[in-house]
Amino acid sequence: MTSHDITQTVFVAGHLGMVGRAIVRQLKKIGYQNILTASRDELDLKDQAAVNNFFMNHKINEVYLAAAKVGGIHANNTYPAEFIYENLIMECNVIHAAHQSDVQKLLFLGSSCIYPKLAAQPMKEDALMTGALESSNEPYAIAKIAGIKLCESYNRQFGRDYRSVMPTNLYGPFDNFHPENSHVIPALLRRFHEATLQNSHQVVIWGSGKPRREFLYVDDMAAASVYVMNLNSEIYKKNTDLMSSHINVGSFTDFTIAELAETISRVTGFKGQLIFDTTKPDGTPRKLMDGSKLKLLGWEAETKIEAGLKLTYDWLINNQDQIRI
Repeated sequence: MTSHDITQTVFVAGHLGMVGRAIVRQLKKIGYQNILTASRDELDLKDQAAVNNFFMNHKINEVYLAAAKVGGIHANNTYPAEFIYENLIMECNVIHAAHQSDVQKLLFLGSSCIYPKLAAQPMKEDALMTGALESSNEPYAIAKIAGIKLCESYNRQFGRDYRSVMPTNLYGPFDNFHPENSHVIPALLRRFHEATLQNSHQVVIWGSGKPRREFLYVDDMAAASVYVMNLNSEIYKKNTDLMSSHINVGSFTDFTIAELAETISRVTGFKGQLIFDTTKPDGTPRKLMDGSKLKLLGWEAETKIEAGLKLTYDWLINNQDQIRI
């Protein structure tokens, strides 16, 4: 169902982020030789002229658009203008430059927050734009929806093969472990790790612990991304359409935040009490992706939550000098 041409020149935009790094690892694992990357100092994706020049100066066959400004509830609430502006301008620049340079294949990575706050669970792809978004991350979600529609528009007008995958909450090596501006898993891993080192008797967790969340280990996301990119075009088109081209990617299993915290407590060896701070926001009550489309296309995640958390915690312990704080 998939085929790989490992001689292709593949540009991974955002290769120093958690997802971009995992995609590069996956491509190298398969045997790709010509993987093109550029750091922020080498290429500012917010600079249209620089992006255009980059594409003109390289013969690129495929693009993985993994670059994004990301963060948790606190970051989204604090920096809404930056989240919508930076994500919009990066995806506009890269997708348009890819088209202008006659790059036929591109994969855009979105987010499960594109779906309405109260979407029926589990969330199917056709739930997109059927209701109001979660207010705390609406600017980011709007930017990601725009990215999907950019891909669909270039497909409709120019016959491009630009695909979109919508990952659930991701975690793994090279995540952002900031205690406030990060997503729930890295924030909790750091909090529990520090509590263990300090022999603390309790760890405070934001919210009631009742919301349900789905999580996917980042190397599984990378494997799914490369899988979807290399699906036979006719098979891909048969399972999507020009006006609904995105595919959900997740573990397709969810847990309460309280269950997640208990699992992280075990993984980090924390022996104290868990305190839930109900003055902090919970966010969406439940976010579970429907994975029937991806399963039909032949892909399922391999890494179970506790195993993935153990891999991530081991990486954190061994790479504390590299964590973003």
